Amino acid sequence: VGVVFRGESRAATRPVAHAARTFTLNERGRLHLTSHRGFTLNEKGTATGTIAGSIYIHLHVVSTNRVTAEVSIYPKGGSLTGRASASYHPAGSVASFSGTMSIVGGSGRYAHAHGSGLSFSGTIQRTNDAVTVRVSGRMSA
Repeated sequence: VGVVFRGESRAATRPVAHAARTFTLNERGRLHLTSHRGFTLNEKGTATGTIAGSIYIHLHVVSTNRVTAEVSIYPKGGSLTGRASASYHPAGSVASFSGTMSIVGGSGRYAHAHGSGLSFSGTIQRTNDAVTVRVSGRMSA
């Protein structure tokens, strides 16, 4: 039996459960190359949309027609982390990619974030490796 001090109730010391918020994520990012290693482009930029903030992407060109990515978004009050896989279509000076992303974690107000099957698409300017990206779909946090 816990000790209850004057003015406190037992309910005040119990953990409080918070309901998960489900919402539609709709982000657009414009990024520039910060570094590269082999076929991995490290990109940094700004995301605008539902949870605007800084965005970082490690984009791996794994074959002539496939890319994978680790995506980190830092909105006010926390962070979101995702993993993506997409088809890759180089065509002249611009390459495009299109696939899916899963939210695999977060911090702060997004500590319990999750979601799968989010749309992940964008372009790579092959002259300077600048990237644009779109992420959209339902997620919970």
